[in-house]
Amino acid sequence: MHAVQIPEVVTQIRLWIQSGVKGRYIAVTGMHGIAESRADCEFRCALIAADLVVPDGMPLVWLGRWHRHPLKRRVYGPELMETFCRETGPAYRHFFYGGGPGTAECLADALRQRYGIRVAGCYCPPFRPLTKKELRDFISCIEVVSPDVLWVGLSTPKQEKWIHNNREQLSVPVMLGVGAAFDFNSGRTRQAPAWMRENGLEWLFRLLSEPQRLWRRYLISIPKAAGLVFLELLGLLPDSPNPPLIT
Repeated sequence: MHAVQIPEVVTQIRLWIQSGVKGRYIAVTGMHGIAESRADCEFRCALIAADLVVPDGMPLVWLGRWHRHPLKRRVYGPELMETFCRETGPAYRHFFYGGGPGTAECLADALRQRYGIRVAGCYCPPFRPLTKKELRDFISCIEVVSPDVLWVGLSTPKQEKWIHNNREQLSVPVMLGVGAAFDFNSGRTRQAPAWMRENGLEWLFRLLSEPQRLWRRYLISIPKAAGLVFLELLGLLPDSPNPPLIT
């Protein structure tokens, strides 16, 4: 996890695009991602291989402050997307991959109307792994439309694994896994009030909004990971060869 803020991430994306190098990617993750990575080796490898892993969650911001990093706010995925589009306008070409039927198109239209972005394309994949032919067709499409940024909204950990597995075949300078940003920024799903998002209470709002889908994440997976982090801070876990969580 890198101790960065949204302005730094926006600057880094612009520098990567200007460099002309293809295949860099950013993982936007919170405690849910940390929890999943402990049990899923493939996902953990995807996070470690990412060029930037940003703290999309107030518990990670608090942990960063504990380690004396000057983090004021989290790198909230929907806000990162909005900020980048607002500050760069028509400078870059965007491709939106993910979301439910029609969500990517709705998101692209909303951001184009608000900020004048250029949309290279949209694709809503089926709710299953792509076949080899479907993947080849998509890679060919990307080569033709040549986006500068590929926004992926498949939810964690599916989106990070997908980017990691396909990054070398996709001719895109920067890819970002932003999950629920597709639903929030398209207006299809209501966000938690700002005061809840800024004080670590978004989980409660989302749990009450979608209890059947999210109860396991917020009541089991994340508390378990938070407990392990707490034990690590107290020095009660065995030494690990892994780097510090916040760097």
